[in-house]
Amino acid sequence: MIGGTGKTGRRVAEKLTAQGREVRIGSRSAEPAFDWHDPKTWEPALAGVDRVYVTYYPDLAFPGAAEQVGEFSKVAVAAGARRLVLLSGRGEEAAEVSEDNLKASGADWTIVRSSWFNQNFSESFFLEPVLAGEIALPTGDAVEAFVDADDIADVVVAALTDDKHIGKTYALSGPRLLSYSDVAAELTKATGREIQYISVTNEEYRAVLRENNLPEEFADLFTMILDGRNAHLVHGVEEALGRKPKDFADFAREAAATGVWNV
Repeated sequence: MIGGTGKTGRRVAEKLTAQGREVRIGSRSAEPAFDWHDPKTWEPALAGVDRVYVTYYPDLAFPGAAEQVGEFSKVAVAAGARRLVLLSGRGEEAAEVSEDNLKASGADWTIVRSSWFNQNFSESFFLEPVLAGEIALPTGDAVEAFVDADDIADVVVAALTDDKHIGKTYALSGPRLLSYSDVAAELTKATGREIQYISVTNEEYRAVLRENNLPEEFADLFTMILDGRNAHLVHGVEEALGRKPKDFADFAREAAATGVWNV
């Protein structure tokens, strides 16, 4: 499982382990280690593995990702990992090149295209802004269909364990469209304290990324929100699992109960 310590990978690993299945985590700290930028680590990490959940950090839209995913997929199939499940992104043309490269490996494949995660606000990029009470992003009034990481993990587990998902592409979203102002309102309700959304320019956001030693390319991902390409609901959770996806309000209430946003 490549990226098995990340937001979705950790959940997939836990769910598979609960089913009594053996799981190997692919990360630089694992044994054997796995590093996307060191192909010599790929084959040892794949030894004895027959199916792989593939996630790429920081994002499939980043330069070089498609080539690495393609080469890794060939190595995986040659090593005996016939089934590959790729976490991709909705509306990312560059990510679709990675999808095509993975398919060209000859693997039994499933593609899982995801919207932005609910958990970005509790486990990742936007946790500190939520704690500070101000989410400053270059998104204006644009909307996104945020999806829950547990829903993604459930779809991935199904794809790894059930042959009926081979050759399928699932586009995942939550059950409603939300602006970042809407998100701030839901977080305010869940936490009981004021969380504000502040609209900033792309250049202002790039400056914040530079100050925090994060790739400026993260700012480019907001283009997919601003141009409206993902401003509609999709139904991959229902298609794969036969149930509705989790609503952001339910996520926020559950996350708040863990104390993650306590200050």
